[in-house]
Amino acid sequence: MGEKIAILGAGSWGLAVAGLLHANRHTLRLWEFDRREYQRLIADRSNEKKLPGVRIPPEIEIIHDLDLAIRDVDYIVLALPAQKVRSVCQSLVGFLDHPVGIVNLAKGIELGTLMRMSEVIASVCDQSTVKDVATISGPSHAEEVARQIPTSVVAASNDESYARTLQAIFSNAAFRVYRSDDLVGVELGGSLKNIIAIAAGIVQGLGFGDNTLGALLTRGLAEITRMGVDAGARALTFSGLSGIGDLVTTCLSRHSRNRHVGERIGRGEKLNDILDSMVMVAEGVDTCRSAYAMSRKYDVEMPITGEVYYVLFEDKPPAEAVRDLMGRSLKTEIWS
Repeated sequence: MGEKIAILGAGSWGLAVAGLLHANRHTLRLWEFDRREYQRLIADRSNEKKLPGVRIPPEIEIIHDLDLAIRDVDYIVLALPAQKVRSVCQSLVGFLDHPVGIVNLAKGIELGTLMRMSEVIASVCDQSTVKDVATISGPSHAEEVARQIPTSVVAASNDESYARTLQAIFSNAAFRVYRSDDLVGVELGGSLKNIIAIAAGIVQGLGFGDNTLGALLTRGLAEITRMGVDAGARALTFSGLSGIGDLVTTCLSRHSRNRHVGERIGRGEKLNDILDSMVMVAEGVDTCRSAYAMSRKYDVEMPITGEVYYVLFEDKPPAEAVRDLMGRSLKTEIWS
Protein backbone atom coordinates (compact mmCIF):
# COMPACT_ATOMS: atom_id res chain seq x y z
CA MET A 1 0.00 0.00 0.00
CA GLY A 2 1.84 3.07 -1.24
CA GLU A 3 5.46 3.90 -0.41
CA LYS A 4 7.38 3.37 2.82
CA ILE A 5 8.32 6.81 4.10
CA ALA A 6 10.21 8.05 7.16
CA ILE A 7 9.45 11.59 8.29
CA LEU A 8 12.31 12.96 10.39
CA GLY A 9 11.01 15.66 12.69
CA ALA A 10 7.72 15.70 14.57
CA GLY A 11 7.20 19.44 14.77
CA SER A 12 4.20 21.16 13.24
CA TRP A 13 5.35 20.59 9.64
CA GLY A 14 6.32 16.98 10.25
CA LEU A 15 2.93 16.26 11.80
CA ALA A 16 1.08 18.02 8.97
CA VAL A 17 2.98 16.15 6.26
CA ALA A 18 2.48 12.87 8.13
CA GLY A 19 -1.27 13.44 8.00
CA LEU A 20 -1.10 14.35 4.32
CA LEU A 21 0.89 11.27 3.34
CA HIS A 22 -1.28 9.03 5.52
CA ALA A 23 -4.32 10.30 3.64
CA ASN A 24 -2.48 9.30 0.43
CA ARG A 25 -2.20 5.72 1.76
CA HIS A 26 1.54 5.55 2.34
CA THR A 27 3.18 3.58 5.15
CA LEU A 28 4.73 6.05 7.57
CA ARG A 29 7.21 6.27 10.42
CA LEU A 30 7.47 9.54 12.31
CA TRP A 31 10.80 10.17 14.09
CA GLU A 32 11.13 12.41 17.15
CA PHE A 33 14.69 12.87 18.45
CA ASP A 34 13.79 14.19 21.92
CA ARG A 35 12.85 11.30 24.20
CA ARG A 36 10.43 13.30 26.35
CA GLU A 37 8.62 14.66 23.30
CA TYR A 38 8.56 11.14 21.85
CA GLN A 39 6.93 9.81 25.00
CA ARG A 40 4.33 12.59 24.94
CA LEU A 41 3.55 11.84 21.29
CA ILE A 42 3.10 8.15 22.10
CA ALA A 43 0.80 8.94 25.01
CA ASP A 44 -1.25 11.76 23.44
CA ARG A 45 -1.02 11.06 19.68
CA SER A 46 -0.83 14.86 19.24
CA ASN A 47 1.30 17.92 19.98
CA GLU A 48 -1.01 20.60 21.32
CA LYS A 49 1.79 23.17 21.62
CA LYS A 50 2.93 22.94 18.01
CA LEU A 51 -0.18 21.81 16.13
CA PRO A 52 -3.25 21.99 18.38
CA GLY A 53 -6.31 19.97 17.57
CA VAL A 54 -4.56 17.63 15.12
CA ARG A 55 -4.41 13.91 15.95
CA ILE A 56 -1.76 11.50 14.69
CA PRO A 57 -3.54 8.55 13.03
CA PRO A 58 -2.95 5.23 14.82
CA GLU A 59 -1.46 3.68 11.65
CA ILE A 60 1.53 6.07 11.81
CA GLU A 61 4.39 4.53 13.77
CA ILE A 62 6.14 7.00 16.10
CA ILE A 63 9.81 6.12 16.64
CA HIS A 64 12.67 7.54 18.72
CA ASP A 65 15.53 5.42 17.29
CA LEU A 66 16.79 6.82 13.99
CA ASP A 67 18.06 3.49 12.69
CA LEU A 68 14.62 1.92 13.16
CA ALA A 69 12.88 4.91 11.61
CA ILE A 70 14.72 4.64 8.30
CA ARG A 71 15.00 0.85 8.04
CA ASP A 72 13.78 -0.41 4.64
CA VAL A 73 12.07 2.88 3.70
CA ASP A 74 11.84 4.16 0.13
CA TYR A 75 11.93 7.88 0.98
CA ILE A 76 13.13 10.08 3.83
CA VAL A 77 11.37 13.40 4.42
CA LEU A 78 13.41 15.96 6.37
CA ALA A 79 10.92 18.07 8.35
CA LEU A 80 13.64 19.72 10.41
CA PRO A 81 14.88 23.22 11.28
CA ALA A 82 17.43 24.23 8.65
CA GLN A 83 20.32 24.41 11.11
CA LYS A 84 19.66 20.80 12.22
CA VAL A 85 19.75 19.24 8.74
CA ARG A 86 23.51 18.64 8.72
CA SER A 87 23.67 16.90 12.09
CA VAL A 88 20.72 14.63 11.30
CA CYS A 89 22.18 13.75 7.89
CA GLN A 90 25.50 12.93 9.54
CA SER A 91 23.63 10.51 11.80
CA LEU A 92 21.89 9.00 8.78
CA VAL A 93 25.20 8.05 7.20
CA GLY A 94 25.87 5.43 9.84
CA PHE A 95 22.50 3.74 9.43
CA LEU A 96 21.58 3.95 5.73
CA ASP A 97 22.38 0.70 3.97
CA HIS A 98 20.11 0.98 0.92
CA PRO A 99 19.28 3.65 -1.69
CA VAL A 100 16.58 6.18 -0.74
CA GLY A 101 15.13 9.38 -2.08
CA ILE A 102 15.49 12.46 0.13
CA VAL A 103 12.80 15.16 0.36
CA ASN A 104 13.82 18.35 2.15
CA LEU A 105 11.17 20.63 3.65
CA ALA A 106 13.49 23.03 5.51
CA LYS A 107 13.67 26.65 4.36
CA GLY A 108 16.99 28.15 5.30
CA ILE A 109 20.66 28.76 4.53
CA GLU A 110 23.25 27.08 6.73
CA LEU A 111 25.22 29.34 9.03
CA GLY A 112 28.92 29.48 8.27
CA THR A 113 28.97 27.43 5.07
CA LEU A 114 26.18 29.50 3.41
CA MET A 115 24.93 26.28 1.81
CA ARG A 116 21.38 25.64 0.68
CA MET A 117 19.76 22.56 2.19
CA SER A 118 20.23 20.32 -0.85
CA GLU A 119 23.92 21.27 -0.82
CA VAL A 120 24.17 20.33 2.86
CA ILE A 121 22.53 16.97 2.17
CA ALA A 122 24.81 16.26 -0.81
CA SER A 123 27.92 17.22 1.15
CA VAL A 124 27.14 14.76 3.95
CA CYS A 125 25.27 11.79 2.51
CA ASP A 126 26.84 8.99 0.51
CA GLN A 127 25.71 9.05 -3.13
CA SER A 128 25.46 5.26 -3.07
CA THR A 129 22.61 5.46 -0.56
CA VAL A 130 20.93 8.72 -1.61
CA LYS A 131 19.39 8.26 -5.06
CA ASP A 132 17.84 11.70 -5.45
CA VAL A 133 17.37 14.93 -3.51
CA ALA A 134 14.48 17.37 -3.82
CA THR A 135 13.06 20.32 -1.93
CA ILE A 136 9.35 20.98 -1.57
CA SER A 137 8.55 24.63 -0.98
CA GLY A 138 5.79 27.18 -1.38
CA PRO A 139 3.00 28.87 0.59
CA SER A 140 2.17 26.03 2.97
CA HIS A 141 1.55 26.75 6.64
CA ALA A 142 1.37 23.50 8.60
CA GLU A 143 -1.76 24.69 10.42
CA GLU A 144 -3.66 24.79 7.13
CA VAL A 145 -2.16 21.71 5.45
CA ALA A 146 -3.13 19.67 8.53
CA ARG A 147 -6.73 20.78 8.10
CA GLN A 148 -6.80 20.01 4.38
CA ILE A 149 -7.17 23.64 3.36
CA PRO A 150 -6.32 23.78 -0.40
CA THR A 151 -2.59 24.33 -0.83
CA SER A 152 -0.18 24.41 -3.78
CA VAL A 153 3.58 23.92 -3.60
CA VAL A 154 6.47 23.11 -5.92
CA ALA A 155 8.81 20.09 -5.83
CA ALA A 156 12.24 21.03 -7.16
CA SER A 157 14.97 18.62 -8.18
CA ASN A 158 17.84 18.52 -10.64
CA ASP A 159 16.20 15.27 -11.84
CA GLU A 160 12.79 16.05 -13.35
CA SER A 161 11.71 12.41 -13.13
CA TYR A 162 12.21 12.52 -9.36
CA ALA A 163 10.13 15.69 -9.13
CA ARG A 164 7.40 13.90 -11.11
CA THR A 165 7.54 10.98 -8.67
CA LEU A 166 7.10 13.33 -5.70
CA GLN A 167 4.13 14.96 -7.39
CA ALA A 168 2.40 11.58 -7.43
CA ILE A 169 3.35 10.78 -3.82
CA PHE A 170 2.29 14.08 -2.24
CA SER A 171 -0.59 15.38 -4.38
CA ASN A 172 -4.23 14.95 -3.49
CA ALA A 173 -7.48 16.93 -3.69
CA ALA A 174 -6.30 19.46 -1.09
CA PHE A 175 -2.56 19.51 -1.84
CA ARG A 176 -1.40 20.23 -5.39
CA VAL A 177 2.29 19.81 -6.26
CA TYR A 178 3.92 21.49 -9.25
CA ARG A 179 7.46 20.62 -10.34
CA SER A 180 10.61 22.57 -11.19
CA ASP A 181 14.19 21.83 -12.16
CA ASP A 182 15.40 25.14 -10.65
CA LEU A 183 16.50 23.78 -7.29
CA VAL A 184 18.62 26.86 -6.57
CA GLY A 185 15.75 29.28 -7.15
CA VAL A 186 13.15 27.29 -5.23
CA GLU A 187 15.42 26.89 -2.20
CA LEU A 188 16.56 30.51 -2.13
CA GLY A 189 13.04 31.84 -2.63
CA GLY A 190 11.73 29.78 0.27
CA SER A 191 14.62 30.80 2.51
CA LEU A 192 15.07 34.50 1.80
CA LYS A 193 11.37 35.38 2.01
CA ASN A 194 11.53 34.71 5.76
CA ILE A 195 13.77 37.76 6.17
CA ILE A 196 11.25 39.95 4.36
CA ALA A 197 8.55 38.47 6.61
CA ILE A 198 10.47 39.69 9.66
CA ALA A 199 10.61 43.11 8.02
CA ALA A 200 6.86 42.94 7.37
CA GLY A 201 6.28 42.25 11.04
CA ILE A 202 8.48 45.20 12.00
CA VAL A 203 6.40 47.43 9.70
CA GLN A 204 3.24 46.20 11.43
CA GLY A 205 4.76 46.61 14.89
CA LEU A 206 5.73 50.20 14.09
CA GLY A 207 2.15 50.95 13.09
CA PHE A 208 2.77 51.65 9.40
CA GLY A 209 0.17 50.90 6.75
CA ASP A 210 -0.60 49.09 3.52
CA ASN A 211 1.49 51.44 1.37
CA THR A 212 4.59 50.52 3.36
CA LEU A 213 3.83 46.81 3.27
CA GLY A 214 3.15 46.78 -0.47
CA ALA A 215 6.45 48.53 -1.17
CA LEU A 216 8.30 46.20 1.20
CA LEU A 217 7.04 43.02 -0.52
CA THR A 218 7.81 44.38 -3.96
CA ARG A 219 11.31 45.56 -3.16
CA GLY A 220 11.90 42.47 -1.06
CA LEU A 221 11.14 40.29 -4.06
CA ALA A 222 13.55 42.40 -6.12
CA GLU A 223 16.49 41.72 -3.82
CA ILE A 224 15.60 38.04 -3.42
CA THR A 225 15.64 37.76 -7.21
CA ARG A 226 18.97 39.60 -7.49
CA MET A 227 20.61 37.20 -5.07
CA GLY A 228 18.96 34.19 -6.70
CA VAL A 229 20.03 35.07 -10.24
CA ASP A 230 23.57 35.77 -9.02
CA ALA A 231 23.58 32.26 -7.48
CA GLY A 232 22.47 30.65 -10.75
CA ALA A 233 18.67 30.61 -10.40
CA ARG A 234 16.21 31.65 -13.09
CA ALA A 235 14.51 35.00 -12.46
CA LEU A 236 11.13 33.57 -13.48
CA THR A 237 11.21 31.09 -10.59
CA PHE A 238 10.71 33.96 -8.15
CA SER A 239 7.39 34.77 -9.83
CA GLY A 240 6.16 31.33 -8.81
CA LEU A 241 4.95 29.53 -5.71
CA SER A 242 8.31 29.40 -3.95
CA GLY A 243 8.91 33.09 -4.70
CA ILE A 244 6.06 35.59 -4.69
CA GLY A 245 3.56 32.96 -3.50
CA ASP A 246 5.47 32.07 -0.35
CA LEU A 247 6.56 35.68 0.18
CA VAL A 248 3.01 37.07 0.24
CA THR A 249 1.70 34.27 2.45
CA THR A 250 4.49 34.48 5.00
CA CYS A 251 4.44 38.28 5.18
CA LEU A 252 0.68 38.53 5.66
CA SER A 253 -0.29 35.43 7.62
CA ARG A 254 -1.16 35.25 11.29
CA HIS A 255 0.53 31.82 11.28
CA SER A 256 3.94 33.24 10.32
CA ARG A 257 6.56 32.85 13.05
CA ASN A 258 8.91 35.22 11.24
CA ARG A 259 6.30 37.95 10.97
CA HIS A 260 5.53 37.37 14.66
CA VAL A 261 9.17 37.99 15.57
CA GLY A 262 9.19 41.18 13.50
CA GLU A 263 5.99 42.53 15.06
CA ARG A 264 7.43 42.17 18.54
CA ILE A 265 10.71 43.76 17.45
CA GLY A 266 8.74 46.68 16.01
CA ARG A 267 6.95 47.10 19.34
CA GLY A 268 10.27 47.39 21.14
CA GLU A 269 10.99 43.88 22.46
CA LYS A 270 14.46 42.34 22.36
CA LEU A 271 15.27 39.44 20.03
CA ASN A 272 16.56 37.05 22.71
CA ASP A 273 13.46 37.56 24.84
CA ILE A 274 11.23 36.88 21.85
CA LEU A 275 13.05 33.69 20.83
CA ASP A 276 13.11 32.40 24.42
CA SER A 277 9.32 32.71 24.58
CA MET A 278 8.64 30.83 21.33
CA VAL A 279 7.85 27.12 21.07
CA MET A 280 8.78 26.87 17.37
CA VAL A 281 11.70 28.08 15.25
CA ALA A 282 11.61 31.31 13.24
CA GLU A 283 13.96 30.31 10.42
CA GLY A 284 14.38 33.87 9.17
CA VAL A 285 16.54 34.87 12.14
CA ASP A 286 19.46 32.55 11.31
CA THR A 287 18.81 32.93 7.57
CA CYS A 288 19.24 36.68 7.95
CA ARG A 289 22.76 36.12 9.27
CA SER A 290 23.56 33.85 6.34
CA ALA A 291 21.95 36.07 3.69
CA TYR A 292 23.72 39.17 4.99
CA ALA A 293 27.04 37.29 4.77
CA MET A 294 26.16 36.14 1.23
CA SER A 295 25.30 39.67 0.11
CA ARG A 296 28.68 40.91 1.29
CA LYS A 297 30.64 37.92 0.00
CA TYR A 298 29.12 38.05 -3.50
CA ASP A 299 28.60 41.85 -3.60
CA VAL A 300 24.84 41.65 -4.17
CA GLU A 301 22.84 44.64 -2.96
CA MET A 302 20.19 43.53 -0.45
CA PRO A 303 19.25 46.68 1.47
CA ILE A 304 16.20 45.28 3.30
CA THR A 305 18.14 42.22 4.42
CA GLY A 306 20.93 44.49 5.61
CA GLU A 307 18.62 46.67 7.69
CA VAL A 308 16.88 43.64 9.22
CA TYR A 309 20.33 42.32 10.15
CA TYR A 310 21.27 45.60 11.83
CA VAL A 311 17.99 45.64 13.77
CA LEU A 312 18.22 42.01 14.90
CA PHE A 313 21.92 41.76 15.68
CA GLU A 314 23.28 45.29 16.12
CA ASP A 315 20.37 46.82 18.06
CA LYS A 316 19.55 49.41 15.42
CA PRO A 317 16.21 51.07 16.18
CA PRO A 318 13.59 49.79 13.70
CA ALA A 319 12.28 53.26 12.89
CA GLU A 320 15.81 54.37 12.03
CA ALA A 321 16.20 51.36 9.71
CA VAL A 322 13.04 52.40 7.85
CA ARG A 323 14.29 55.99 7.52
CA ASP A 324 17.60 54.78 6.11
CA LEU A 325 15.84 52.58 3.54
CA MET A 326 13.62 55.46 2.45
CA GLY A 327 16.59 57.84 2.23
CA ARG A 328 18.78 55.74 -0.05
CA SER A 329 19.97 57.19 -3.36
CA LEU A 330 17.28 57.33 -6.04
CA LYS A 331 17.37 54.91 -8.98
CA THR A 332 15.23 53.28 -11.66
CA GLU A 333 12.79 50.64 -10.41
CA ILE A 334 14.08 47.81 -12.63
CA TRP A 335 17.83 47.39 -12.36
CA SER A 336 20.34 44.57 -12.11
